[in-house]
Amino acid sequence: MKRPIQFQNHPFRFLLYLEWILLAIATISAVMPYPSPKFSSRFPEIATASLIIFGLMGLRLPTGNKITKIIYTASEVLLILITGFVGGRASRLFPFIYIILVTRSCLIFNLPGRLVVTFISFILFLLTLQQRLHNFPISPQAQERFQFFTLSLALLFGLSLIFVLLLMNTVLSERQSREELAIANEKLRQYALRIENQATLEERNRIAREIHDSLGHSLTALNLQLETALKLSQSNPNKAQSFLVRAKELGSKALQDVRQSISTMRSHPLQEQSLEQAVQGLLEDFQHANGFSPICIINLEESLPNELKIAIYRIIQESLTNISKYAQATEVRIEIEKTPRSLRLSIQDNGKGFDFKQNTTGFGLQSMRDRTLAIGGVFNILSAPGYGCKITVDIPQIRLNK
Repeated sequence: MKRPIQFQNHPFRFLLYLEWILLAIATISAVMPYPSPKFSSRFPEIATASLIIFGLMGLRLPTGNKITKIIYTASEVLLILITGFVGGRASRLFPFIYIILVTRSCLIFNLPGRLVVTFISFILFLLTLQQRLHNFPISPQAQERFQFFTLSLALLFGLSLIFVLLLMNTVLSERQSREELAIANEKLRQYALRIENQATLEERNRIAREIHDSLGHSLTALNLQLETALKLSQSNPNKAQSFLVRAKELGSKALQDVRQSISTMRSHPLQEQSLEQAVQGLLEDFQHANGFSPICIINLEESLPNELKIAIYRIIQESLTNISKYAQATEVRIEIEKTPRSLRLSIQDNGKGFDFKQNTTGFGLQSMRDRTLAIGGVFNILSAPGYGCKITVDIPQIRLNK
């Protein structure tokens, strides 16, 4: 329910001031004595009380309940009629009181209600005018002149009501447009803030993924090389030396990754390589760390957009890192195949597996899932304890053509 229109929230204060000026003039006219009894007020107390009540009613206009609006308007009409019949000189101003009635109706009713109140005001004006003319008998010679005067006055008053109605409709429409524009601007500002916050969050997540996928992969491989070298340091120093050399290479690569992440956040990790060449580098690192090389089958007849190549590269990289750390696998198979409807990436190992329903909160799995969703793909994982793990990523054809 809308708030009632009061002095504090009145949309047009100058209307209230204009009402008070007209009503004050009418009240003074009603109480002041006049030499001619024809124009003096018969019941000045009633006329004054009606005008005061009518003015006070303007301080609170109903805008909610339709019945309340109708009762409110009917009460105003009754007060105007009382003033018109008993107000004496004050009744000269009663056409202006009808104009006040129309302006108030524009504030509380929609267009149909405004038209009804305007029409009622015009009819009551004609009835009051007709009753007043009967009180002043005139000669037949002047009757035609008074009829013309009455018609002109009625036409002028009707045009005045129409002008006031159109003016109020225009002013209210402009005010409503401004309010809607202000609301729209506020919503746009809030939406821009949400977009900015979302962009900041996405950028943070992207940076976290890049650091995790690049530096995390290098440090994981480095740790595996050092662990193996530590185990072989007593029994086979020569072989341990080779693992230390590889660890040195991985440490240098990790340092390079850190420097590059700080400067560019590794926006293009493939570094002008093809996807096949970049994946081959991941397989070599995996072989050095685990002692066997994964089987990799890539069937791509055409080049992919850089966005997709980076996402596929990162998903393969994260999968191989997880296999090295947790799977204890002896076989890994990677397939990238393009079908008429989509591109499918499949990564499968024969490791110890896990219950993916209880282990989906890790950053690695979440990173792969986020990257898949970012390129419009579908991420699926199938695993069970003792049965290895299989990850599939399906990218629809519409994303391959962008």
